[in-house]
Amino acid sequence: MTLRDAKHTDAARSRLIDFIAADAVFHGDFTLTSGKKASYYVDLRKVSLDHRVAPLIGEVMIDLIKDVPDVFAVGGMTMGADPIAAAVLHQGAARGLSYDAFVVRKEPKDHGRGKQVEGPDLAGKRVIVVEDTSTTGGSPLQAIEALKKVGAEVVAVAVVVDRATGAREVIEAAGVPYLAAIGLEDLGLA
Repeated sequence: MTLRDAKHTDAARSRLIDFIAADAVFHGDFTLTSGKKASYYVDLRKVSLDHRVAPLIGEVMIDLIKDVPDVFAVGGMTMGADPIAAAVLHQGAARGLSYDAFVVRKEPKDHGRGKQVEGPDLAGKRVIVVEDTSTTGGSPLQAIEALKKVGAEVVAVAVVVDRATGAREVIEAAGVPYLAAIGLEDLGLA
């Protein structure tokens, strides 16, 4: 990475943090997927589906995963992972990179071809599970199991915002490297 590229990456990450802090962090009393209570909620879909922010997510996530060799595709559990995977796919294409994307359904379809993993054939391919935010690590683990069933090799889990609530430990205990682009301290929440 050149100095110019590093400055561009830092600027994109800084802008992404600003958008998330301004538009996707909500304060109040919230119950998380895990059942735990929280005084704030990070709703990344408020920004991941925004035309100004999606390209920044793609840039930041590509920079996060760039050192993982031979990645064929990115994706994860639908809904949270879908905009993240699409952002990586599009920004990757803009940079001349060839990341494909996939979607993991919560359950296999009960009609058609009965697939749980949609997108390109992933058998024997190296993939990264992406996620918008992480709390317990349950969604990435569910995606990993579905991906193993189709023969994919999951080489990492990469999240935009790590809530520091145990997901990293759960994912790493499952033997999968965990990468996070933004932490709570970046958002002034720690």
